[in-house]
Amino acid sequence: MLFPKRLWPGIADGTISLAFRRWERPRARPGARHRTPAGIIEIDTVQVVDPAEITDADARRAGAADGDEIRAILARRSGTHYRIAFHFAGADPRIELRRADRLPDAAWADLATELERIDRATKRGPWTIATLRLIGDRPEVAAADLAAAVGRERLPFKADVRRLKELGLTESLRPGYRLSPRGVGLLEFLSRRATRSPSGRGRSAARE
Repeated sequence: MLFPKRLWPGIADGTISLAFRRWERPRARPGARHRTPAGIIEIDTVQVVDPAEITDADARRAGAADGDEIRAILARRSGTHYRIAFHFAGADPRIELRRADRLPDAAWADLATELERIDRATKRGPWTIATLRLIGDRPEVAAADLAAAVGRERLPFKADVRRLKELGLTESLRPGYRLSPRGVGLLEFLSRRATRSPSGRGRSAARE
């Protein structure tokens, strides 16, 4: 679920706990958790609602001034009207993961092995470390430009970067991306490992 930036603090402190949407079919279900820029929210209820019954109090819980503001927003869209109640369920765990840049070499090696596993599962060949290095060399460059630089389409490229983000290695910006402290730490580990290897190159460096 998407929320405007002005609502993020209210979601985090619990003052925003409702959302109104028009959907062709429900896109949320009770008990499901969703990531937002404010953190994780958990859905409590999803109910069909008559827009005429949206109260001013409910509108304020959704970050609007009154019910008329909510009805005006909903009128711009099509579909069934839904009232979604939710609560803040904690910070996005990826935030802490991105900051985890002081790991023992064994933990860095495990992370590198996970990236190698991802590479092996891709028909086009290794891409994870090359993509991290591309982002490290070109932070805040639009995804379309990064994708073009390596001869790829924008949407598949963005999907790959999301996989790296799930591991806490990258951060999304507007535009583009940057390496997280964890991502920087991984590349530094790979560089150290390559220097220590008898051939002067580590496994991950050799396969690019």
